[in-house]
Amino acid sequence: MDTIPFNRPPQVGNEVFYIRRALKGHLAGDGPHSKLCENWFEERLRCYRALLTPSCTHALELAALLIDVRPGDEVIMPSYTFVSTANAFALRGATIVFVDVRADTMNIDEGLIEAAVTEATVAIVPVHYAGVSCEMDAVMSIADRYGLFVIEDAAQGMMSRYKGRFLGSIAHLAAYSFHETKNYTSGGEGGLLIVNDEQFSQRAEIFREKGTNRSQFFRGAVDKYSWVDIGSSYLPSELQAAYLWGQLQYVEKIKTDRLRAWQFYSEQLQPLAAAGKIELPKIPAVCEHNGHMFYVKVENLDERSRLIAYLKNEGIGAAFHYVPLHSSSAGLRFGRLSGEDVHTTSESERLVRLPLWFGISFSDLRKVTDAVFKFYQ
Repeated sequence: MDTIPFNRPPQVGNEVFYIRRALKGHLAGDGPHSKLCENWFEERLRCYRALLTPSCTHALELAALLIDVRPGDEVIMPSYTFVSTANAFALRGATIVFVDVRADTMNIDEGLIEAAVTEATVAIVPVHYAGVSCEMDAVMSIADRYGLFVIEDAAQGMMSRYKGRFLGSIAHLAAYSFHETKNYTSGGEGGLLIVNDEQFSQRAEIFREKGTNRSQFFRGAVDKYSWVDIGSSYLPSELQAAYLWGQLQYVEKIKTDRLRAWQFYSEQLQPLAAAGKIELPKIPAVCEHNGHMFYVKVENLDERSRLIAYLKNEGIGAAFHYVPLHSSSAGLRFGRLSGEDVHTTSESERLVRLPLWFGISFSDLRKVTDAVFKFYQ
């Protein structure tokens, strides 16, 4: 086991209290802790609805259902993303149209989106990589011109902002992840569907409740509940919500701590960047990030492999990230690349993620930066 692991799930100390409280009562989905969490997000994001889900994958699948994706439709997204971003729409029969990323942020290149639009296009799915926002003004402008839906994959973006607005609050729909690798977790797995367009609010409830109007029944809006539409079981357990509620009490503390670690890496590794050995992350002026991850870019794939192996030998867990989806076997079956792959593959092969989690000590951070310097010496 690595002396300094790549990740440790965040714990603030009061999660067990809320889990024990939940164990005394309602355990299935939509219990009191679920409502507390959803109300918290609705107030913070100022969205129409915030609905907890078992994972971000499920939230994205709900979004695909809500915009009524069908076979023959096309959905635009970056190739550099996790498989769930594409799977949610491929499951509905859509063709995934992959677009190259920007070299500076690893986000979808907004300048290439319009060329990917066809008569079959129904949606754009920008992915906020590393908690740094895509150029959302440009994305929303294109969507408005062509009558497209926009779904933010903000899995890594909770508490980040674009021009002062929280990620997840800008597009028609959005999804957060509470997986244990994210800044905030609901006990290892979990997600959130964010509804910013009122037209989706009621159906989102129904789809999430197995196609029934059960939620309306419990609010007293109908006298009995029944099957009224398609749907599935997209409710997390109350234990997941209780764990998350414990973390929501300390959102700023967690964010501040992660930014502390991120800033340490940035400052300490600056000499290597100035010497041309590595490249550091770039944060656009209009973006406020959440310290989700810190990565460096090295010269090429061979150097990346050697650096990761060297760090492992030093007891440090480092990792690369996604293999571009357009070149994967499933990506070739369910999608196509629009334009050229100028940056996606070459930039992704250079990227190395360093250990970063809530509570990582300065001494551990120093060990990591010292090891990176030794590698280049």
